[in-house]
Amino acid sequence: MCGRTACALGADRIRWACVYRDNHGRTRQPEWRNADKYSPSYNKSPQSNSPVLVSRRHFEKDADSSERVIAAMRWGLVPAWFREADPSKMQYKTSNCRSDTMMEKLSYKGPLIKGRRCVVLADGFYEWQQHNGKKQPYFIYFPQPKQEMTDGKDDDEEWKGWRLLTMAGIFDCWEPPDGGDALYTYSIVTVDASKGLSDIHNRMPAILDGDEAIRKWLDFTEVSTQEALRLIHSTENIAFHPVSTIVNNSRNNTPECLVPIGLGPKTETKVSTSGKMMLDWVKNKSPKKEEDDLPRWSSQFIQIAAPKRTSAGLMHQWLKKEEGDPCAKKPKTQ
Repeated sequence: MCGRTACALGADRIRWACVYRDNHGRTRQPEWRNADKYSPSYNKSPQSNSPVLVSRRHFEKDADSSERVIAAMRWGLVPAWFREADPSKMQYKTSNCRSDTMMEKLSYKGPLIKGRRCVVLADGFYEWQQHNGKKQPYFIYFPQPKQEMTDGKDDDEEWKGWRLLTMAGIFDCWEPPDGGDALYTYSIVTVDASKGLSDIHNRMPAILDGDEAIRKWLDFTEVSTQEALRLIHSTENIAFHPVSTIVNNSRNNTPECLVPIGLGPKTETKVSTSGKMMLDWVKNKSPKKEEDDLPRWSSQFIQIAAPKRTSAGLMHQWLKKEEGDPCAKKPKTQ
């Protein structure tokens, strides 16, 4: 399952991180539809708004289905057929939908048939491992490219740093029976955990690894539901590390939620060099950066080869840069 995520990038930077090529080979940045409804957070829980990629065709009937937009949607799908005036009265948990039963349940089958597929964006997600009656949280994310973040002024298409996790999702549009604004909500598709994650939990999000998988999942006019469902499976291209139990409370919204920690007795605890750097940074805070010092990331979606598994080495750099990011809104408690 997936019950907590982190997404700490500001709205502008999410656009830069999601550069892609459309069906005509043109390099594009997806536009935001409602950036004002998105707030960055190191600790997002269901019912909060998160950024998702969707085909522009869902909002503009004559648009090219390969064009992408970013929309802030509420986590926890409210089906279009729900008739209560208050969507919070949904009796079922819909933050996740199981891949093996989603074509059997009306809440998910209906949106799938309509092509309402989305890609949920996050720095990573949290999962809890149960051991001896206790729960140890882990932060799980894409292995990061072995490259240094730079402060140089590169082209806007070049953004070097943290690669966002891209999870398959289903969304729907609910309209209040008495009138009012439409509510867009989503559910994250889950699958059996990969071998590497199975010791932590038996389920994981269905991760779309690479732009071709993302393109097929989003382009509902060119890619049928059955073909898209072949993209839903577990992946071993994942990295993770244990984090502090402060993340257990969703009101805690600080960079410490992501910092790797050592496990075991104090006398035996071993923390990696990168982990020590992150811990030192959280303790001492980092200086603010001027706007001209903003790092540029290379698009995660235009790649030649998938990176190999790495440690949490670049996370310290990423957190340090984001702490001084003038483009980001101040994270709010979710």
